[in-house]
Amino acid sequence: MSITQQYLLDTHRAQRLGEPLPPAPGANDWQIVRELRDHRRFGAVLAQRPARGRIRRALDR
Repeated sequence: MSITQQYLLDTHRAQRLGEPLPPAPGANDWQIVRELRDHRRFGAVLAQRPARGRIRRALDR
């Protein structure tokens, strides 16, 4: 069963039971990527690793 078919089945089931519809596949992908990036940056701060990339260039100014 594909992701689209599962989503349609879940949507149909939710409508029949009067429950809120599930989010569409891929709707929260960018939010997850941002949260993962923030988590890695936070871990770097706790481990006292130096900043890299754009953050480092901003701190050097």
